[in-house]
Amino acid sequence: MGNALRFLYGKCCQPAADSDSIGHHGVTADNVGVSALAQDLYNFEITNQVPQGLGKHVVSSRKAQINWYKKLSDAWRETKPPPKSPEEASRLVILTLKRHQKADVEGLLAFYGLPSPHSLVELTTVTPPSHQQGLKFELNTLPVDAKAVADGDTVTVYVSTNEARESSCVPREVQAAAVQRAKARSQRNYDKADELHRQIIDSGYRVLNIQNEETLAKKYRIRLRFLLGTGESMHQRAKCRLDKRLKRN
Repeated sequence: MGNALRFLYGKCCQPAADSDSIGHHGVTADNVGVSALAQDLYNFEITNQVPQGLGKHVVSSRKAQINWYKKLSDAWRETKPPPKSPEEASRLVILTLKRHQKADVEGLLAFYGLPSPHSLVELTTVTPPSHQQGLKFELNTLPVDAKAVADGDTVTVYVSTNEARESSCVPREVQAAAVQRAKARSQRNYDKADELHRQIIDSGYRVLNIQNEETLAKKYRIRLRFLLGTGESMHQRAKCRLDKRLKRN
């Protein structure tokens, strides 16, 4: 896997022997290839290093590869929201590196398991999904632990930084700490890894293990205003109980 994917996301599912859509990272084009590219670009901004093993898939020199990642890093940062699907990521790479050799572009896409140029279809207009009336904000959270509902009135949730809204907002110091923590863990320097994780937590993030994959996630604290199915707020119910007790006394 690319450096950051290997560090932040751990080992992914092993590829099937007969799969024809497997990239260097051992993943198919429809799962974490986009995340691998995004995290490697973050890692490049911090270390100025391109992923190990990339040279086996492209024909140009390492100096040229560094030039690609500078361009891709700028293009990724300027794209709002950043690419989320493999097709979007593939188009960004193709457009950004359109003046470079075809073999290099296709090799880079194959390295991340992203769609090749000839497999992409023209963009079509898609009607956005309808939302419930009155919905103003939506969070696609990671699985919520029952212990996260501390007092029955609030809940702590986490949103993966792979989400389009979150990926462009991760502070550089959090990105750097996440990469350094992963490196420390790979070297079994757990004291340093724990110290770096505390820095990440203090910044409002956390590295979670989701199905044996490490995911950098943003923390949100949500206050539950209404009880499901009643339309009555918890505070209103508590006040009603208190009023009844006062009347009895």
